[in-house]
Amino acid sequence: MVDVGKWPIFTLLSPQEIASIRKACVFGTSANEAIYITHNNEVFVFGLNCSNCLGTGDNQSTIVPKKLEALCGKKISSLSYGSGPHVVLCTEDGEVYAWGHNGYSQLGNGTTNQGITPVQVCTNLLMKKVVEVACGSHHSMALSLDGDLYAWGYNNCGQVGSGSTANQPTPRRVSNCLQGKIVVGIACGQTSSMAVVNNGEVYGWGYNGNGQLGLGNNGNQLTPCRVAALHSVCVLQIACGYAHTLALTDEGLLYAWGANTYGQLGTGNKSNQLSPVQIMMDKERVVEIAACHSAHTSAAKTQSGQVYMWGQCRGQSVIFPHLTHFACTDDVFACFATPAVMWRLLSVGHEDFLTVAESLKKEFDSPETSDLKFRVDGKYIHVHKAVLKIRCEHFRTMFQSYWNEDMKEVIEIDQFSYPVYRAFLEYLYTDSVDLPPEDAIGLLDLATSYCENRLKKLCQHIIKRGITVENAFSLLSAAVRYDAEDLEEFCFKFCVNHLTEVTQTTAFWQMDDPLLKEFIAKASKCGAFKN
Repeated sequence: MVDVGKWPIFTLLSPQEIASIRKACVFGTSANEAIYITHNNEVFVFGLNCSNCLGTGDNQSTIVPKKLEALCGKKISSLSYGSGPHVVLCTEDGEVYAWGHNGYSQLGNGTTNQGITPVQVCTNLLMKKVVEVACGSHHSMALSLDGDLYAWGYNNCGQVGSGSTANQPTPRRVSNCLQGKIVVGIACGQTSSMAVVNNGEVYGWGYNGNGQLGLGNNGNQLTPCRVAALHSVCVLQIACGYAHTLALTDEGLLYAWGANTYGQLGTGNKSNQLSPVQIMMDKERVVEIAACHSAHTSAAKTQSGQVYMWGQCRGQSVIFPHLTHFACTDDVFACFATPAVMWRLLSVGHEDFLTVAESLKKEFDSPETSDLKFRVDGKYIHVHKAVLKIRCEHFRTMFQSYWNEDMKEVIEIDQFSYPVYRAFLEYLYTDSVDLPPEDAIGLLDLATSYCENRLKKLCQHIIKRGITVENAFSLLSAAVRYDAEDLEEFCFKFCVNHLTEVTQTTAFWQMDDPLLKEFIAKASKCGAFKN
């Protein structure tokens, strides 16, 4: 269960009130407002109440939750908020409600009067079943079940997609390049808008000063324009930060573009990107991405449940995706985003459902469900033949060579150590590896023997991250032995750059004579031994 107590504002509630929460969202310029839905679909708000954003009918702040009678029993399914703030939500019945700041008609009611209570947004939406809403700083969007997209509010940069920069007082269908397209996902930056259609194409419009539309330039767009650089991939999910964008493909690949002042693109630098750049290439499949238009923080979750964060994290600029101890991307925003808002309407109920990836990870080395054991160094590792056959060509060939009645229940392994072989089998269940670089050498040997090229790359990455003066020559020897050319070149350069230190290590003088001679000759050509 997600712990809403990680958001400071929820410390105002009693344990009984916390236990009643089914869904929640923290919002506001300082994360000082919150809305939550209980298990019996009652809706409560509390906090500072800037611009009447609590919808209580007055402008009074409250540390005691107040019930929003107009929304009780409505079964809220999607919620978003702006910078005013204003709040827009839709229900399971497809109705849209809005309240709060309305200086730019972002409530969609045709006026610029503040919305002090939730009011249904009717124009052009009454006959539509809305399934998702999204808000920028002062504009709003709604996506219908049949794939139509509507936008309204502030339009100084074309973020409403109407073809002009005049504010849009009521919901207007976004067409132009989206005409005839079925939109399946939407997201808003501060003054930009993004949409994904059902064939995986991505479109952007609005402000583009930092390249957040991904079009290869920084010119604003008054109507939707396709992100041509993503033509070869099928995008499933889009997420927008303050001025940057993330996209997730059907193959679990992650792309980023736009503003990068805080490293929020995860590229290893702070340079803006006008076109999509693939990141986290050395990590496993990504299954979820997260960003919020009020923050410069990015997060992603991988297939095995690992959560990474980067960008502005409690004042620090994290320029590479950093592995956290969190179980969900929501925790990243609770603990590290500024402000500590939620990037989505958060479900906080107990979740008994496990994904396929989570189920596989759970059943690794499980004696209760396994049908095969490996014995390595006298220790057993419990696995499932079906999983091994699906995941590994080596085992597929091995098992096909046995008749079912001759299949052994225990397979002895003597050419690899227990930590190495266990890490390999666990990789087949999780797509991830957790080994020190010295053991990763053994796993690299196994990956080479079993022709597991992706595992080979993972091992090389682990070794590169863990190289030190003490182990550099051992790792270089391993790279040569296992024909890992990229790793060999990396280790060689490290040894040359730290020549004085590494030549004083035991590993240097224990190196095979031919390899030692080859290293000295190659290093001499680089001028390393000229002194």
